[in-house]
Amino acid sequence: MSMPRLVLFVPLLIVVGLGAFLYQRLDDDPYARDSALLSRDFPTFTLSTLEDPDARVSESLLKGQVSLVNVWGEWCPTCKHEMPQLLDLADRGVRMIGVDYKDTRDKGRTFLEEFGDPFEINIFDPEGTLGFDLGVYGAPETFLVDAQGVIRYHHTGYIRPEDVREIILPTLERITAPAAGGSDGGSNGSNGSSGSDGEEKTT
Repeated sequence: MSMPRLVLFVPLLIVVGLGAFLYQRLDDDPYARDSALLSRDFPTFTLSTLEDPDARVSESLLKGQVSLVNVWGEWCPTCKHEMPQLLDLADRGVRMIGVDYKDTRDKGRTFLEEFGDPFEINIFDPEGTLGFDLGVYGAPETFLVDAQGVIRYHHTGYIRPEDVREIILPTLERITAPAAGGSDGGSNGSNGSSGSDGEEKTT
């Protein structure tokens, strides 16, 4: 093949190569990445609550009791689909802490009035600073935090009804058992993992 004709194929090769690169990037789903905070302390923060602009809360909120921390926003369509599952968990006695992420107070309050409020407290994170420290890519995302304030499980995407039965409740039971028994050891559950190990789930 002569050099002039070969040169004509260069733009085509560039386009094909760029297309392959972009396809790979699309396939590299950020929701599939592991949380860097598993088995680490919940990030430090000082923020107001959604309910009261003058009320300040910090990471000490997550000490002393196992908690489910759910990152949500009024702008998030799947957060609406997830709410029945969160209300069910609250009815079962699970301590629920919300993080209203990159939202406004009015929109966040309206969302809870319309879809229900399972949360004991809602941390108001309008700038996304806490979400950034948690490594959040969007909403909803959920973290299970033990009584020492250590993140033990990270769920990316909305919690489906089957996730409540098959993942959330068994994981809560595992991370609660050591505290109830006064021991750091623990036993495994259906996934066969230690109660001290962090876990990741993507939906």
